[in-house]
Amino acid sequence: MNQQDNRRNPFFAHPYETPHDTAPFDQIRLEDYEPAFMEGIRQDDELTDTIVNNPEPPTFDNTISFSVPDNLLGRVGNVFFNLLSAETNDDMDALAQKMSPILTEHANNVLLNERLFARVKAVYENHRELTPEEQMLLEKSYDGFIRSGANLSPEDKEKFRAISKELGQLTLQFSQNNLKETNAFRLLLTDKQDLAGLPESAIEAAALAAKERNLEGWLFTLHAPSYNPFMTYADNRELRKRMYMARNTICTHDNDCNNIDIVRRIVNLRRERAQLLGYPTFADFILQKRMAENSENVYKLLNDLLEAYLPTAREEVKAVEQKAKETEGEDFVLQPWDFGYYAHKLQLEKFNLDAEMLRPYFELSRVKEGVFGLATRLYGITFKENKDIPVYHPDVTAYEVFDKDGSYLAVLYTDFHPRKGKQSGAWMTSYKDQWIDEDGTDHRPHVSVTMNLTKPTESKPALLTLGEVETFLHEFGHALHGIFSRTRFESLSGTSVYWDFVELPSQIMENFAVERDFLNTFAKHYQTGEPLPDELIDRIVRSRNFNAAYACIRQVSFGLLDMAYYTMDQPFEGDVFEFERKAWAAAQLLPQPDGTCMSVQFGHIMSGGYAAGYYSYKWAEVLDADAFSLFKEKGIFSQDVAQRFRDHILSRGGTEPPMTLYKRFRGQAPTIDALLERNGIKPKK
Repeated sequence: MNQQDNRRNPFFAHPYETPHDTAPFDQIRLEDYEPAFMEGIRQDDELTDTIVNNPEPPTFDNTISFSVPDNLLGRVGNVFFNLLSAETNDDMDALAQKMSPILTEHANNVLLNERLFARVKAVYENHRELTPEEQMLLEKSYDGFIRSGANLSPEDKEKFRAISKELGQLTLQFSQNNLKETNAFRLLLTDKQDLAGLPESAIEAAALAAKERNLEGWLFTLHAPSYNPFMTYADNRELRKRMYMARNTICTHDNDCNNIDIVRRIVNLRRERAQLLGYPTFADFILQKRMAENSENVYKLLNDLLEAYLPTAREEVKAVEQKAKETEGEDFVLQPWDFGYYAHKLQLEKFNLDAEMLRPYFELSRVKEGVFGLATRLYGITFKENKDIPVYHPDVTAYEVFDKDGSYLAVLYTDFHPRKGKQSGAWMTSYKDQWIDEDGTDHRPHVSVTMNLTKPTESKPALLTLGEVETFLHEFGHALHGIFSRTRFESLSGTSVYWDFVELPSQIMENFAVERDFLNTFAKHYQTGEPLPDELIDRIVRSRNFNAAYACIRQVSFGLLDMAYYTMDQPFEGDVFEFERKAWAAAQLLPQPDGTCMSVQFGHIMSGGYAAGYYSYKWAEVLDADAFSLFKEKGIFSQDVAQRFRDHILSRGGTEPPMTLYKRFRGQAPTIDALLERNGIKPKK
């Protein structure tokens, strides 16, 4: 027997011999996942058997809270599925396709277990006096069974199983196709004239991208740090069109990554599953567990925003169009690949401001100091890098987070830059959630922020745009929601809240990005150390609402598309392209070129958690504007307001209804007024 055969699966060596019991990324190999998943399933089944075979009458303690937090199945799943988004490869993708139906089947076996549900139902109908947190766990547990088909007939349970299994595979395939198509496109330029208009930062990054692939010239991709500057600055209109069409026709091509049929199937399966459970539509099913409560309230929000913002948004588009005509002639027809380019020229004219002017002041390590420093100033917490904590890629840094009294609070991983195995976008996730066990020990969380920010080049460090600073603040807000969690039950901790509440902690942090007092804490020129000049900050503040109505209507259009798919009560057999055009027609400000399609790459609503929930961003924006107005009133670094936000929202997770928590923090229900005032749609009082 060789040494290889003696190696122990690191998932089985728990607790891990790592700081704070963090995941042993440096030891985990691909072949470790499947046996760990299967053993985790076996242990989970054993726990279920223990509960259902308990001869004692069912109680909250022996049935509802009788679980093993941070169990093997959860630990393996957290590592595997987080890395599937952050650091995947073909072998990981293949294993995901293999494990997805097995894991779906296991989840169904638990949630459709009649004896287990009988005990849960008995507790739900007759229990001791419970704390609000225990009551929430009981309701979440009972609803979880009901919403997973526990009350269905045997025949319908089999249908439910089949639908869930197929949905799991299709949503996985949808996101894998998206990543493959994004990675497949390359625009290699070899003529320097084609780079006209592009800033030095974009040219350097493209030269480095080409060099990394042993190519001559400048390589541009569909990843945001490459795509966005190209669409904003490149003078060559044909190349902008080529990039735009590549980005907006992802997963529409006649190849293995085509998502058109998958979209139809996902939408139909979700509707079928909802109708099996007695709901007219999938949106009815989802919104029952949201602050919005029903589709009428969602449409009211979207329509109110349309009414309030559309006139201004049209004026904004007209102004950009006029700028283009001044440059190109009266016959010029503005296309989507022109909007960012001429909007930038207009912004430069109106405010003498441009993302590239700010980049030298937003060097990533300083931005990180600024963001961490903001948390220190508001909440008293501190961050210390710990190189003994294993990480899954050299780009990743691990920090210990300490509370204001010096006690250990959490582990935070940061993962900033794009790479081949990483999905596009930005997100926060956790490798271990928080909970308090029976002896009062508080098990602290391990959270991660994963982004696709501008990379360093051979001659410069990573220099960010203001938009990227906002993205960092957004994901860091989610991280604070996880870091500050102090709940008894793992399933109610951190970001385990209603989906239209989860964006409040993240979006409130974005407000700081244009606050002078915050910018002054870290924004210094990466070469000279000079602070960001006051007059540049003035321009940032003055330009804050530049095209804000256009941006709002764009978000509303995505919400309308989402709701159109998931309020259908009949099978969807139509043309995806045509359906999309009709669904968001009321919010379209620019022509939609033939062949382009958002639906086939709209991961949020197809493979992510935002199906029938994309409106959440705007819903939470109402909350965050209202909440931040209290910081503005009391001082943006007010520790009293921050402590209230921590005590009543960040630390409470999903232990009480969101509006109860919000009113406790704010002292009143939110109104849309603060958002309208912030965006300049309505004058400030």
